[in-house]
Amino acid sequence: MDFPLFEQAITKLQNEKLGGIDAQFKLAPASRKSYLKEMIIDESAKKSAVLALFYPNENKKTELVLTLRANYKGTHSSQISFPGGKFENADKNLKNTAIRETNEEIGINTSEITIFKQLTNVYIPPSNFLVTPFMGVITNSPTFKLNNEVAKIVKVNLTDLLSESCITTTKVTTSYATKMVVPCFMLNKTIVWGATAMMLSEIRELLKTI
Repeated sequence: MDFPLFEQAITKLQNEKLGGIDAQFKLAPASRKSYLKEMIIDESAKKSAVLALFYPNENKKTELVLTLRANYKGTHSSQISFPGGKFENADKNLKNTAIRETNEEIGINTSEITIFKQLTNVYIPPSNFLVTPFMGVITNSPTFKLNNEVAKIVKVNLTDLLSESCITTTKVTTSYATKMVVPCFMLNKTIVWGATAMMLSEIRELLKTI
C-alpha cells in the first residue's frame, strides 16, 4: 500500500470498531482459546505497552516494524515482538510507555511518533504481563538505532500482512508444551506467533476495512 493512501485512511481507522478477542483468537494457540475473557487477566498482572509503528519505506510503500528480542535469561528471549515494555512510574500513561520504549529500543525520536489508535489488551500468562497495544505512525523513512534489548529489525510490508498467504502454522516448543502446533504469520521470512501474532491479527482485521 502506498504510504499517502495509508495516511488518508488513518481517520477511518481511528473510527473503526475493533475486532477484539475474536480477531486476536484467529491467530491464538489452542491453549489460549481455553481461557474465558474474564479469566485471562490476573489482578496482579504487570502493565506494559507496545507500539505497532507504520512508516514509509524508501519506495513510499507502507511498512510496519517488528523486533527480534536479544538472547537473555528471560521469558521473552529471542522472540519476535513489537517495540515496547513495562510501564514505569515516570510514564504519564501507557501511551507514553509505548512511545518511550520505541525510542529506547529502536531509536525513533518521540516527537516524530503520532499514536492514532489503542487496541485490545492481551494477557501473557508466562510473564504475567497485561499488554496494551497501540498503533502509531511516523511520516519519514526511519533510520533504526537498536539498543541491547533488540537483536534485529524485521520490516513487514503492509501488502504482505494483508495477503492470505502469510497465515500458516508451525510447531513450537515452550516451557509448557513440546512441538505444539500453533497458527502463525510468515512475514519477511520470519515466523510470528503467540501474543504478537494475536495483536497482528487484530491489526490485520482493522486494516482490511480500508
